[in-house]
Amino acid sequence: MTWTVTPERFDSPAASALRRDYYDEVASRYWRRPATSEEIADGLDGDGADLLIPPTGQFVVGRYGAEAAGCAGLVLTEAAEPGSAELTRVYVRPAFRGTGGGGALLAAVEEAARAYGVRLLRLDTRHDLVEALGLYAKHGYREVPSFHRRNPYAERWFAKEL
Repeated sequence: MTWTVTPERFDSPAASALRRDYYDEVASRYWRRPATSEEIADGLDGDGADLLIPPTGQFVVGRYGAEAAGCAGLVLTEAAEPGSAELTRVYVRPAFRGTGGGGALLAAVEEAARAYGVRLLRLDTRHDLVEALGLYAKHGYREVPSFHRRNPYAERWFAKEL
């Protein structure tokens, strides 16, 4: 079986389910307990996903075979820093980890970023998201000093020149 990654609206049924699973996992890990449905809904409400559509960004869904198994987003940050964008909401469902999906998602977002003229792709993450830390290091992202304070949960920052 192989991965296919294609642009998809952030609010499609598959994308919405993946975004919910993503938030459930990161919130549950942060709180060290299962997140409630209300907490997940609150986290998704007004989370800025509306920026994940052209001309301000893009959202991609990765499928392993026919099953929606992962997602990633791109948000253009041209106003803050010309030629830059942020990688966000990178997620592979646990059952599909280790199958190459993370790399496929990153490649798709990097390709989209280049098409927008982005030269620097940045992201923030947390210490406890060890799978993400390994994925970014494996694919050429280097740790950099904090580049913003918008995300109160961010603990580590990475960047990659495209």
